[in-house]
Amino acid sequence: MKTGISRRRFLQATAAASALAPFANSCLAAAQSDPVKKKIPSSGENLSVIGLGTSRTFDVSADAAVQSPLLDVMRAFFDNGGQLIDSSPMYGSAEAVTGALLQAVDNRAAVFTATKVWTYGKTEGIEQMQRSMQRLGVERIDLMQIHNLRDWQVQLETLQEWKAQGRIRYIGITTSHGRYHDELETILQNQPLDFVQFSYNIGNRDAEQRLLPIAHERGIATLINRPYQRGSLFRKVKGQPLPDWASEFDCASWGQFFLKFIASHPDVTCIIPATSKLKHMVDNMAAGYGRLPDAQLRQRMIKTIEAL
Repeated sequence: MKTGISRRRFLQATAAASALAPFANSCLAAAQSDPVKKKIPSSGENLSVIGLGTSRTFDVSADAAVQSPLLDVMRAFFDNGGQLIDSSPMYGSAEAVTGALLQAVDNRAAVFTATKVWTYGKTEGIEQMQRSMQRLGVERIDLMQIHNLRDWQVQLETLQEWKAQGRIRYIGITTSHGRYHDELETILQNQPLDFVQFSYNIGNRDAEQRLLPIAHERGIATLINRPYQRGSLFRKVKGQPLPDWASEFDCASWGQFFLKFIASHPDVTCIIPATSKLKHMVDNMAAGYGRLPDAQLRQRMIKTIEAL
């Protein structure tokens, strides 16, 4: 898909947004065309390919001055087509902060709430999910995920009950640890799930071997965490110029380079980079617009990173 504006105009809007934090959302909203969206296989619902993670970045105090920069981040997220916000009880105060920010923004109509259950026992799981709903300020959560496979047999039974009752819309399971992949594969092949979340990036493509193909075969949407490999990808390209040919897929930064690589995989549904900085949020959202690299460009991207 091709953008409806020139790269120059887009970069001018981006620069303005970075320099003028309070006005970033309005600058970009006026400048961009429709974001890239992917379908959730189990329903056909469209979801913007760039989401927002809250691990570490939203684990802050309730102080208004501390949360103010995050409010700008969230406004920019929604004004630039963002939908899915992913959190967890594991992330300290992130759920409560997310809920407070959602109440403070007036452009949250498209929000797709995703959080997790991360405990043992049926009663404990129910109580934790109820707290998550209260913290997020919602009566229904779009996606509830079993975090890092914890007590998954027990929690999955409750999730299926809640889905039937309309308290959640989708069921998922997550891991960010490679050592759980064998068990995760078995679960994906045998359980009725709508989403699976795992790590995948240009420096760690293990998921291409089994997890992404299984998700495709089973009709399971994928959420991708750690798209920058915990920052190691940026350290690898530090001081390196972005290749000129990146313009062939409307890419203007290394951050967009890494996100567009992931987004271009046909079996990736949504990527959830986490940030507390407005300029990074603006740059992340830009990756969800314009053209995505084809198979030939993807291989060129891989070789470029491997050569560094």
